[in-house]
Amino acid sequence: MIQHNNQPISTQEILKNAFAAAVAVADPQVIVPQYLAKIFPAGQEPSGRCLVVGAGKASASMASALETYAKTHWPQVKLEGVVLTRYGHASPTAHIQIIEAGHPVPDQAGMNGAKAIYALTQQLEPGDVLIALVSGGGSSLLTLPQEGISIDDMRKTTEALLRSGAPIEEMNIVRKHLSAILGGNLARVAIAHGARVEALLISDVTGDSPADIASGPCASDYSTYQDALAIFEKYRLGVDEIPASVLNHLAQGLAGKKPETLKDADLVNAQVANHVIATAYKSLEAAADYVRSQGYEPIVLGDTITGEAQQVGRAQADLARVHLAKGGKPLAIISGGECTVTIPAGIKGRGGRCSEYLLSLFSASKDLPHLAALAADTDGIDGSEKNAGAWFTGDVRKSSLVQGIAPEPFLLAHDCYSFFAELGALVETGPTLTNVNDFRIILLNQ
Repeated sequence: MIQHNNQPISTQEILKNAFAAAVAVADPQVIVPQYLAKIFPAGQEPSGRCLVVGAGKASASMASALETYAKTHWPQVKLEGVVLTRYGHASPTAHIQIIEAGHPVPDQAGMNGAKAIYALTQQLEPGDVLIALVSGGGSSLLTLPQEGISIDDMRKTTEALLRSGAPIEEMNIVRKHLSAILGGNLARVAIAHGARVEALLISDVTGDSPADIASGPCASDYSTYQDALAIFEKYRLGVDEIPASVLNHLAQGLAGKKPETLKDADLVNAQVANHVIATAYKSLEAAADYVRSQGYEPIVLGDTITGEAQQVGRAQADLARVHLAKGGKPLAIISGGECTVTIPAGIKGRGGRCSEYLLSLFSASKDLPHLAALAADTDGIDGSEKNAGAWFTGDVRKSSLVQGIAPEPFLLAHDCYSFFAELGALVETGPTLTNVNDFRIILLNQ
C-alpha cells in the first residue's frame, strides 16, 4: 500500500484511477470545445449552413459537446445533422439526430443511419460547412454498401473477417472498398458540392492516421482494391465464406471498373481538414502522470502493442521479470494498442481481448506475487460482455488459490470473463462515451 498526502491508497485503487485518468483526457465534453475554438476562431464562425454528421462510439458525446459550444459561441448558426453510435452510447442533443446501431457487426439501423448521412451530405451547397465527428467504431457503423452489395453481405463479410483473426486495420481496408462513405467517400461528396469539410477525430488506431480512424470517411486513403483482395487470400477466405457480390465488386474495382477510394490528388484545391483531437498515447501519458504522483516510475511502452492477446500477456510477464531483477523503486509498465483473439471453431468464448491478455499475464506471472495489473477498453466495453476489462492484485491471486479457480482452463476456453467475474475483479464502467483503444497497466512493487 502506497502513502499519498498521508492518506493510504490501495493498489486496486491506483490501477483503477490510472485507467480513469486515461479515459478523462479523451473526454469529448472537454476536448471538442477546445478544438472548435481553434478551427473556428472569433470572427470566423460558420456563416452558411452547418451540417453535422458522424459515427463512432464517442460521436454522440462529441455531438452533444458541439451543441453546447455552439449555443454559446455560434448563436446565429442553425445546426442540423445525423450521428451514428453504438447501442447504449447515446448522448442528449437538441438539433442533431442520434441513431444507435450495431457494432462490430453492422445491422439495418446502421445502414439506415448511413443512408441518412449520405442523403444530407448530398444537399450541401458552396459556402456550407460539413463538420464530421468521427471516432473508433465508426467503420462498422457507417455501413452503406456500394451498389449491388446488401447489408446481409456486409454482415457476413465482417463476421468472416472477425472469425479469421484479421486485425482491425485489415478489416477496415476491406470495408473502405465496399462502402459508399468510408475511404474518403463522404468528403468526396462534400467536395463535389463545393462545401468545406472539418473532421474532428478521436483516434483508437496505431499511428493516429486519419485514413485509419473509422476507415477515414473524410481522409485520403492509401489502400487499393488489390490490398482488399490480398487480405481474403491471406486468411483463405473464398466463396464459401465471402458473398459473391463482395468478391465481384472487388474484382471489378481491380479491373478499373469501379472508382478507387479518395486519394491525395482528389484533395487538390479542396477545403478538407482532418483534426485528430484525442489519441491513445495522450491517454497513456495521463496515466503515467497519475502513477508518478503515487510514487511509481512509469515506463510507457507506447500505443502500438499488438498481436495475439495471450502471447502479449506472456511477453509482458517476461518483461516484468526483467525490470524486477534490476531492483529500485516501484514501477508502472503502461501500454496501449489493440490485440487480437483468435477463437478456434466450436468454442464460443466469453470476454474480450483485454481480459484475455490479463488472464494470460495472470497465469504467466505466478512467481511474481507483488505484480498487479489492469487491462480495459477505454470505450467501456471489452468484447462480448458489458465490462470494460478486468484487474488483479496479490489479493485476487490469493483468492483464486483459496477457491481453487485456476486460470488455464479458462484460457483454453477463451472464457476470461467468467474467471474474473468469479473473483469479483471485473472493471465495469458502462459506456465511457469516448474511445482511444485499449489500456494496460502493470504495477511492480519491489
